[in-house]
Amino acid sequence: MLNCIAIDDEPLALELLEDNISTVPFLKLVASCNNPIEAMKILQHESVDLIFLDIQMPGLTGLQFIKTIPAKPMFILITAYEKYALEGYELDVVDYLVKPVSLERFIKACNKAWELHQLKIKNQAGIEAPSYFFINADYSLVKVVFSDIVWVEGLKDYLKIHLKSTSKPLVARMTMKVIEDQLPPAMFVRVQKSFIVSKNYVTSVRKNSVFINDIEIPVGDSYKDAMVTITGKY
Repeated sequence: MLNCIAIDDEPLALELLEDNISTVPFLKLVASCNNPIEAMKILQHESVDLIFLDIQMPGLTGLQFIKTIPAKPMFILITAYEKYALEGYELDVVDYLVKPVSLERFIKACNKAWELHQLKIKNQAGIEAPSYFFINADYSLVKVVFSDIVWVEGLKDYLKIHLKSTSKPLVARMTMKVIEDQLPPAMFVRVQKSFIVSKNYVTSVRKNSVFINDIEIPVGDSYKDAMVTITGKY
């Protein structure tokens, strides 16, 4: 069962969202809120796995709300505006639904959240995860060990994967989102749109930068929580 919260400042939209949630057997609606501030109060005393969130709301917007939460539940954005989709996915939301949302599309997004939740449970249960993955590079499938990756650099429509074992980076044609989903979050953190770093190789941090020896990588405004992830300090 996934404990969830619905947030929308439009009463009719919130009511429809509640109805859709009631049709999904593995969802339990903990609370319905008209704004993110109400939801913050709920999160202080309720265990929440998933939040259905509108973006355009007075005061604190949905995207701003996501950025304020250090220990994030899963998010499914439901909005009338397509223009925020890229930023939403950069914040690692489960799905982005544009109103009006069909029930079929809604259930598909919920199933995706359920699969991610089950994967998290398996990982917490101590089921051994692979220590490597294969990537298409140099016209072949190349095995890359997670512990060998120092940092990943996004360059338009391809990536440079910098490895400890060699001075020559591995070049692959794929997106940052795709590789981020394959890297274990216990080892890696995204510090801006174009950079993912291995926590093991970060040697120091400053207010707006992380360092890997003498290499400085700036931290993007949308990724300030990365500092907490790396250092464990607020």
